[in-house]
Amino acid sequence: MFTQPRAPLPVFTLCLTALLGLAAASVLTGAGRVAPEQVLDYLMGARGDHHLEMVVTTLRLPRTLAALVVGAALGVSGMLLQAVTRNPLAETGLLGVNSGAALGVVVGIVYAGAQTGGAYLVWALGGALLATGVVLLIGSRFSPLKLVLAGAALSATLTGITSALLVADPVTFDQYRFWVLGSLAGVPLERVLSVSPAILAGLGLAALAARPLAALSLGDDMAVALGHRPGRTRVAVTVAVTLLSAAAVAVAGPIGFLGLLAGYLARTLLGGRVGPQIVLSGLAGALVLLGADVLARVVMRPYEAPVSLLIAVLGGPVLIVVARSRAVAAGAGDLISGGAARRGAGLLRPPLEGVRRILRRRAGADRAGGTRPDGARAAGLSAPAVRRRAAGSGPGRGPLPSDTLPVRLGALSVLLPVRSSFAAVALAALAVAAGVAALVAGQSAMSAGQALDALRGTGTGGQILLVQEIRLPRIVAGLVAGAALGLSGCLTQALARNRLATPDMLGINQGAVIAIMLAGLVSSAEMLFEHWWTGPLGALAATAVVFAISGGVGTQGYRFIVTGLAVTTLGGALTQSALAWNGLSSATAIHSWSVGSLAGRGYPVALPVAAGLALLLPAALAVSRRLDVMRFSEDVGAGLGADPRRTRSAVLALAVALAGLAIGIGGPIAFVALAAPVIAARLSGPARLPLVGAPLTGAALVVAADTIGRVVASGAEIPAGVVTSILGGPFLLWTLLSDRRS
Repeated sequence: MFTQPRAPLPVFTLCLTALLGLAAASVLTGAGRVAPEQVLDYLMGARGDHHLEMVVTTLRLPRTLAALVVGAALGVSGMLLQAVTRNPLAETGLLGVNSGAALGVVVGIVYAGAQTGGAYLVWALGGALLATGVVLLIGSRFSPLKLVLAGAALSATLTGITSALLVADPVTFDQYRFWVLGSLAGVPLERVLSVSPAILAGLGLAALAARPLAALSLGDDMAVALGHRPGRTRVAVTVAVTLLSAAAVAVAGPIGFLGLLAGYLARTLLGGRVGPQIVLSGLAGALVLLGADVLARVVMRPYEAPVSLLIAVLGGPVLIVVARSRAVAAGAGDLISGGAARRGAGLLRPPLEGVRRILRRRAGADRAGGTRPDGARAAGLSAPAVRRRAAGSGPGRGPLPSDTLPVRLGALSVLLPVRSSFAAVALAALAVAAGVAALVAGQSAMSAGQALDALRGTGTGGQILLVQEIRLPRIVAGLVAGAALGLSGCLTQALARNRLATPDMLGINQGAVIAIMLAGLVSSAEMLFEHWWTGPLGALAATAVVFAISGGVGTQGYRFIVTGLAVTTLGGALTQSALAWNGLSSATAIHSWSVGSLAGRGYPVALPVAAGLALLLPAALAVSRRLDVMRFSEDVGAGLGADPRRTRSAVLALAVALAGLAIGIGGPIAFVALAAPVIAARLSGPARLPLVGAPLTGAALVVAADTIGRVVASGAEIPAGVVTSILGGPFLLWTLLSDRRS
């Protein structure tokens, strides 16, 4: 993947020359009408008017300096993380460090009234230190691809907490929606100077840590033999990354992918020398950020494009390239070669009895001729063994599977899966209980008896209106959206043989979000969920992009997920840009919907989606037997009569349609598609896909999260997607750790 390493001095000279050229372009160029000749005359000492002085001295020079400082800080911090974790995918934005710093700044604004660069830095340091400590704590436990997913879990939780604070404080949200884009516009010189001591200290620690990091790359034992202390090195790197990332966030907001880009360029040009890589990563970070900032001022004149969006456009493909590299594949070999189908927990571990049960059915037609089915050959069973297993102990019939109960209704008989049936009944009761609790709970002074009376139409007019016209339609919408998400997640996890392959991790949800947002902006509709029908179209487009880039699922499942994560991050940058381009009232509504909310939902959107779910659930049950077989491998599936290509296409189409419909109701309610199938599989056992239990679990989770969001904060409503993000991040970390233990 890498080119032949070059000598550091020519590379440094080339980067410095390009940096000087971009700095000159940054001072001479802008979105306004000030010509470069006027700026040159002013800089050469010619007299200029007050407007020219303000543009050059107050706006462009501080902005150029901020781009240089922030780019260098993020580039070096990303390179330090990559070196200490020995993971080319490590980056402060992907691993949640920037999200931690952003949370710290929001907490400072809300609770301490922080407004200056120094105050931002203090609060950002606390959040970044917390996130960096967690990243380094778990960094040695995960392979490169899994560490990115763990960072996504941490980032989701921190972002969820940030969103919860912003929902309760519209004034802070108005300030945050511009700052979160990572813009350098209007950054005062005082803010840059106030964080410069932290950046200088971080760069100094990075310089001191260069030699120990080079030794640490050989392993802890070798580093100790060479006279270094790995624990002390990691502490120094933690402090350096915290100082650099917190200072960068305090100046320009959370800018992702920059550390990944800088580290990739440094390794590509200089090979494995850690010290020169750190220096070049700082230069590359400043070069990329300054170039993106100059481009942002001219690409949409007289407006400015978000810097974070431009860097995401560059960083997303680099993330995919690095994820597909040989170095990452070697680090991920333990999780790819083992195969998620052998995991011990629930959904991904079909027992051998499942194959044998299917073989017994197929062997019945072959007993007379003494043939052996291809599926039996793939499972290692001889023809006599198949005949013996099919014959069983009784005359002319095989033994019943251990977890089934025969139920006869006259001439009809079915084998009822006992554990799965009990689990489905329990989960259905849980969903009903969640609906009843949502009907009763609320911030209005209404008892449970009054709510139930209003449901029957015997209460006061206000109570009947609240229960029958507001709460009940919202509960129905939540049940339908959760059921669609749970079933979609179950299908994608089984298709990819990976518990993390869910619509929100694969970019499917974000594609539906972008499609619905575009439809709303084009029609100028205030309620985006009126365009629910565009959700499946956007989800299909995102799926096509992810498939085209990653090349499919299966043995490259985790690369497939990282590709989806890159698409999701890019889509998130587009969403944040839409928040900044709209007015405050529209931006507030878009933000509430874009994080997943059931506010204002009712029968007009829930019933059409419920009708679609009623059609798609039987279709999913129809393909369940073939999908169940394919959980082993494509060879076994083909030997047992399942057409892998046709089955994949059908399952993927069902999953995409379900996810798109769910997004149309409640927006991207995170982690429900991940948690619902895992919980349902734990209850129903590994013998069958929880195609009934997963939608029931998803329905209960969404309604419960919406109820928590309505009652947890007095005077404000926290969207259901924020609640699931806060709780889903730890669940994803637990899932990763349980996969590792398996």
